[in-house]
Amino acid sequence: MSRYLIVYDIVRNKTRKIVSDILEGYGDRVNKSVFECTFKNRQTKEQIIRQIKKEIDPKRDSVRIYALCKNCVQNSHAIGETEDDPFTIESVYFTS
Repeated sequence: MSRYLIVYDIVRNKTRKIVSDILEGYGDRVNKSVFECTFKNRQTKEQIIRQIKKEIDPKRDSVRIYALCKNCVQNSHAIGETEDDPFTIESVYFTS
């Protein structure tokens, strides 16, 4: 299984809701337009991409999918109000 960060900026409320509903079936909303999703395999990821492409207007909307490696997740930090999430790390470290 692979973990992904999916972020979007969608103009129309109806389209935004549809994309949100698609993603809620595969992951956790971690911000208003940000989901952390787990896909069982590559075909699942490709299926989600096809579903989203059918809904958005590529000239006005933007959806980005970032792969999260295990190390990336372990070194992630959340500051502020979050839901119970196994990937949230309580401590925050900054390096200069």
